[in-house]
Amino acid sequence: MTVAVVTGASSGIGEATARLLAREHGAALVLVARREDRLRALASELGGNVSCCAIDLTDDDAPGRVRAHVEEHHERLDLLVNNAGAAWRATFADGGWENVRRHMEVNFDAVVRLTEALLPLLRRNAPSAIVNVSSTAGRVARPGSGAYSASKFALSGWSDALAGEEAPNGVHVGLVLPGFITTEGFPHRELNDNPLTRRLVSTPEAGARAILDAGLNGKSERYVPQAYALAAALRAVVPGVVRRVMGGKAASRLVTRPGNDDS
Repeated sequence: MTVAVVTGASSGIGEATARLLAREHGAALVLVARREDRLRALASELGGNVSCCAIDLTDDDAPGRVRAHVEEHHERLDLLVNNAGAAWRATFADGGWENVRRHMEVNFDAVVRLTEALLPLLRRNAPSAIVNVSSTAGRVARPGSGAYSASKFALSGWSDALAGEEAPNGVHVGLVLPGFITTEGFPHRELNDNPLTRRLVSTPEAGARAILDAGLNGKSERYVPQAYALAAALRAVVPGVVRRVMGGKAASRLVTRPGNDDS
């Protein structure tokens, strides 16, 4: 039986991932997020071997508490899904260092700290896997979301390095880079309401499929929708063109709105 830790599991992509792991793989789950009531409701619905760890991953003792919970309830750990994250819209002139700091604390530092705490368990039970949920914004940045992109760029780069470091230890590291996904924190109503842009938006279930592909199936990287990989490729080949396009008026309306996938 696969034993998995899923962060940000109370809504959105994290919740969809937990449902998919339970339904199709009969996985034993540790659900991690801040909202205990949502976690317990989901655990009750899923049944089976599912436990909850209600915690703010930015707390100093959070990594140790999650590890203690895993060791108390399970003899192994096969999969870590680092999905929890947050975004707040602001230009650098308006948000300054403080906006960069809080993005890094949630989207990068918390992921690194939790991974450090759980890596010995994953190594012990290799072959195992880590899936880090970054963002297309972790390859291509837009005006107004520079702090968010900085945290996701950091996560993407660290994941690439970690994959090479941990492969000899039997720990696979996969990366998922969602584009626009309709979630509680990111409803993207302006895109979904427009027939011309509706296809740019995907679903939490598609994100969950990509996570399992990058985790259980050992894939290195998955974009959701897959077409977003083109944006990353163009950024590498013609960066000036991409900057002009992403800095245009149309792009400014697509800047990430305030929200939180951690829930």
